[in-house]
Amino acid sequence: MGLTIGDKAPLFSLINSEKQTVNLVDYRGKNVVLLFFPLAFTGVCTAELCQIRDEKAEYDDLDAVVLGISIDSPFVLEEFKKQQGYNISLLSDFNRDVSMAYDVLYDTFVLNMNKVSKRSAFVIDKEGEVKYVEVLNNAGELPNFGAIKETLKKLS
Repeated sequence: MGLTIGDKAPLFSLINSEKQTVNLVDYRGKNVVLLFFPLAFTGVCTAELCQIRDEKAEYDDLDAVVLGISIDSPFVLEEFKKQQGYNISLLSDFNRDVSMAYDVLYDTFVLNMNKVSKRSAFVIDKEGEVKYVEVLNNAGELPNFGAIKETLKKLS
């Protein structure tokens, strides 16, 4: 069963594209937007993260940190970030523990790939409570960034 508004966000530690450990608990006192995305270097994932890159100042103004999470390795994410000039932290959930905790894994994705993260968005407030949940079954859709920003405005 997936997370709902009001739940405590599952804590995690993941390796980012710079091969550093990132802990969700380290962001207490800040609003966090978690964006799970299926796979680096795919069209919709690239478009999603480019939009975040281009609008990062808006998230900064809303006192929010955006973290991108996929099942790709830190090495793939490093190249993806470098090629696209992303200005957010990309985290590797290679072992799928966090995707399982947030209940955002496809059983089977395209090309019979198993256990790929669904495109999903979560807003977590400064105390670690989930304030927004959007889990998309269609990987071709983007999260509702307007609703995410409205949620963040209410938290400011």
